[in-house]
This record gives sequence, C-alpha cells and structure tokens, in this order.
Amino acid sequence: MRHIREVLRLHYSVGMSQRAVARSLGLAQGTVSKYVNRARRAGLTWPLPPELDDDVRLENRLYPPPSDRPSEERPQPDWALVHRELRRRNVTLMLLWEEYCDANSDSFSYAWFCERYREWAGRLKPTLRQVHVAGEKLFVDYSGHTNEGIEECP
Repeated sequence: MRHIREVLRLHYSVGMSQRAVARSLGLAQGTVSKYVNRARRAGLTWPLPPELDDDVRLENRLYPPPSDRPSEERPQPDWALVHRELRRRNVTLMLLWEEYCDANSDSFSYAWFCERYREWAGRLKPTLRQVHVAGEKLFVDYSGHTNEGIEECP
C-alpha cells in the first residue's frame, strides 16, 4: 500500500508522468499504470480521503472482494457491440473492458472478458454476401487447380 500511496502522490500532487513515477520508485511502468487505473476506477485522487488512512480500507477500495452473486445473474457485455467497436481504430479489448467495468459495478475480470469474447467470436461464421445483377459482373476464381491443357495465345 505504501507504493500505491506514493504513486498516487507523485502522479496527482507533483504531476509526474507515469513513466517518471515508475523510474523514481523503481517500479515497472505497467505496475504504475495499473495502480493509477485502479485509483481512477475507484474514484480516488490525491490527497486521499481521511477515511482511507488505514491500509486495509484503501486495499478494499482499490481491490474490492469478488461478488457473491452467481455469474448467471451478473451483467453480461453486449458481444455484438464489442465486436463492432473493435473494428474502430485504437479500440482494444482492454479499453472496452474498462468501459464495461465503469458501466457495471458487478463486472467480471479482464481474463474472463477476453475469454468469453473469443468464444463468442469463434462461433461467428464469416460470410460475404454480394448482391449483383446477373450478367453485370464477371467473377474469376484463381485459386485451385489450373487448366494445363489450354495453350496461351501468342
């Protein structure tokens, strides 16, 4: 908890970048990013509220215990929307998972989110429907076996 407090202090109070905070504390940049993101999702900035002076309370706020509700009753993401959003530039599963967590207080872990999305996407049947007027276009399939008996014109 000491590292988390120091990360939040340096990032929010001093205004250091996450990379600079990581360098000054000897932590990985991913660790600093994880701490800052958890604090942001918990609605915390610096200075911390007085009720979070206790390490146990701060830990419970940043790392809430898992839900007691069965997974069937917890909110499920709209996988079709997730699939459409992933087509946009700079949209990642991590970003979509964070939005899902922000929208649902009783959300699943990132690993669960990625695994369920891959299962859902694996059931999709990629098809390409081409609507065209008969005789208007010519489609040639160059894959497969070639006709060896046909001579080329000079």
